Amino acid sequence: MIRAENVTFSYDDKPILKNLSISENEPVITGLWGRNGSGKTTFMKLLAGHLKPTKGTIKIMGLEPHNNIEASERICYMQEDHPFSSIWNIHDALRYASYFNKNWDWDIADQLAEEFNLPKKKKITKLSKGMKSALQIVIGLASFSDVTILDEPTNGLDAAMRKTFYKVLHENYEHNPRLILISTHHIEEIQPLCESLMVIHNQRVMLHESMDDVRMKGIWLAGDIEKVKDFIGNEKILEQKIAGTKIKVMVDLPYDQKIKKLAEEYSISLEKADLQDYLLNITEKEEVLS
Repeated sequence: MIRAENVTFSYDDKPILKNLSISENEPVITGLWGRNGSGKTTFMKLLAGHLKPTKGTIKIMGLEPHNNIEASERICYMQEDHPFSSIWNIHDALRYASYFNKNWDWDIADQLAEEFNLPKKKKITKLSKGMKSALQIVIGLASFSDVTILDEPTNGLDAAMRKTFYKVLHENYEHNPRLILISTHHIEEIQPLCESLMVIHNQRVMLHESMDDVRMKGIWLAGDIEKVKDFIGNEKILEQKIAGTKIKVMVDLPYDQKIKKLAEEYSISLEKADLQDYLLNITEKEEVLS
């Protein structure tokens, strides 16, 4: 459904992405995570055809998206703080979206607008950040595009509206499976909905795996320094905390039965690392256990 091969993109000879390759061939909800400046926004703009790779190729449903009307009809990209016209009201935004999305469903759009309490006649300039995010969600989901990209869709949403988003996203996808790519800094909240995860770091795709596999990555070990040091051997230390003769370290090992049994044998405490903390640490510099 999407494929990037050896994609490089530069602004004024400054590389933003370098030799990036990725593919998703089946309908799936995929999380896209990366630190600020990692190139996530550039990657999404390349997929949407807003930018052209400096080198390499991007294909959406087998089509190059840049300056390609046929490809653009199969993509819906809702940017963070999407640029709506200052003279539009909510209905205007939905109406214009219907012109550019060939699979547009007015029944779904109306239903979602009601779920998010979006009054159709309200000017977009009068919307709160959360209501504007909700409008972007409505357009993205009602588009039923083959490839739907939602950039930070929960920004500004309160707890109740975030819960509504998770519910309608799941229902919408079940009704019409397709590739939905969700860029977010809050991976812990959306990870139950995602079937795979992409991580962009150092201008490349660092990780692209099923969410089930990613959830098992990263563990905390705690105990006597010598026992922990012996346990981890040459494993990379992602984070460490030392207090006297005790130490707690995060390492990039799977939280599985083999590790649990081994930790018991070493009399070492073991717990699963939070996914967000794990991702932050694998995109940080390596620590050394001394």
